[in-house]
Amino acid sequence: MPAEAEGRRRPTMREVARAAGVSHQTVSRYIQFDGAGMKSGTRERISAAIDELGYRPNLTARAMRTHRTGRLAVLLPAGSAASSLPMLTGATAAAHASGYHLEVVTLDRAAGPRTERVNELADSGQFEGLVSLTPLLPDLARPAAPAVPVIVAADYDSEMRALGEMADGSPVAELMEKLAADGHRCFLHVAGDRAYATARSREQVYLETIERLGLRSAGVAACDWAPESARQAVLDLPAGTEVTAVIAANDVLAAGVIHGATERGWRVPEDLSVTGWDNNPVGAWLPPTLTTVDIDFEALGRRAMNRLISVLQGAGANEPTTRVTQVLWRGSTARARPEPGSTEH
Repeated sequence: MPAEAEGRRRPTMREVARAAGVSHQTVSRYIQFDGAGMKSGTRERISAAIDELGYRPNLTARAMRTHRTGRLAVLLPAGSAASSLPMLTGATAAAHASGYHLEVVTLDRAAGPRTERVNELADSGQFEGLVSLTPLLPDLARPAAPAVPVIVAADYDSEMRALGEMADGSPVAELMEKLAADGHRCFLHVAGDRAYATARSREQVYLETIERLGLRSAGVAACDWAPESARQAVLDLPAGTEVTAVIAANDVLAAGVIHGATERGWRVPEDLSVTGWDNNPVGAWLPPTLTTVDIDFEALGRRAMNRLISVLQGAGANEPTTRVTQVLWRGSTARARPEPGSTEH
């Protein structure tokens, strides 16, 4: 059993050296260069001694000697967001691919203490670089530049609400352009909580596209991410409504829309086309399958981490230009039903 598990003091490098029958300088080289250049027997003895004693290198001491820790950090405000998990997966993969370990640090929600904490971490010697996924205050009072690079990706606000590319509502225009080409002329937007930049952006693009394409809108229903409100918005449409397409701010609201349409005896997509957002896995299994917008969160995490690694390696950042959003056309959208008196078949 490792020494620490037994409640004993932390084993030292010299104890590892004695157990392996080598000098402590040899153990130090083994740890620093992962055994490169050593005889296989020496490597095996040191590795076995480390495992037996439960030895862990003192990263702080090593950093003071080598100015390298092999550690990077991703910084997030306290809270939770489903999108943060795949983003961290992407960031971790990018860090590991370049030989770094990655740690996640949560920050205070207030901008001032959050920025102070980042400054402390940057100067602590624990990390070679930091990626903040939330905005920081301009640190005008700081007497010197931080000891290590700090990249601000600003993907979340202090409440873990999406910003940046995640809040780009432009795919709404793509959805509406295709639906308009399929004969849809009157739309309804089922909106999310306007406290979120994502909801505001999707609503803005909806209204701009209505005007740009000369379409008609039955309004914007404020549903605050509540599917019951989306259901009610459909039930509240007047008899004989001209609406043939609903743009929902996310997949959960789209499910509420479909529920309301079913209650009214409308078929989806024959009578009403419905789109969502987020590519919730359930949407691919609904009858009908749900047209939605997918966001490659892992790509966002990789991009942020690769920006930091480019700085650390002194290389120019090679930022991808491809969009991280993609419209997935599925069974909940179709050509518009013919208007009364139409000769279309």
